[in-house]
Amino acid sequence: QEQLMESGGGLVQAGGSLRLSCTASQLSFDAAVMVWFRQAPGKEREGVSCINRSGLATWYADSVKGRFTISRDNAKNTLYLQMNNLEPEDTAMYYCAADTLDGYCRGSWYTATRYRSWGQGTQVTVSS
Repeated sequence: QEQLMESGGGLVQAGGSLRLSCTASQLSFDAAVMVWFRQAPGKEREGVSCINRSGLATWYADSVKGRFTISRDNAKNTLYLQMNNLEPEDTAMYYCAADTLDGYCRGSWYTATRYRSWGQGTQVTVSS
């Protein structure tokens, strides 16, 4: 059974930083496109960032460009999201997701229904 587990969330003041991790097991990690989503209370799940299977191509939502950096370590089956200059609007539950059938982000990367493997989420709260 494919499993994803996020960690690294927490409470931080505006302007601070956090680094999220997502560890995969029972999953062809090095063949999968990996994505970070987030969902705030009362809002739809939003695509934050995508990285292709090699790690050489990345995509970002406009709201996080220049502040967040996605990366992966295929040897460790781990996905990362470095979040800098955090804003209260970044407060949400953050999820990682995997598409093992396609190793490329493409234009559909932010569509949640594309992904069948999801983690349980890690909460990020940014205080003003």
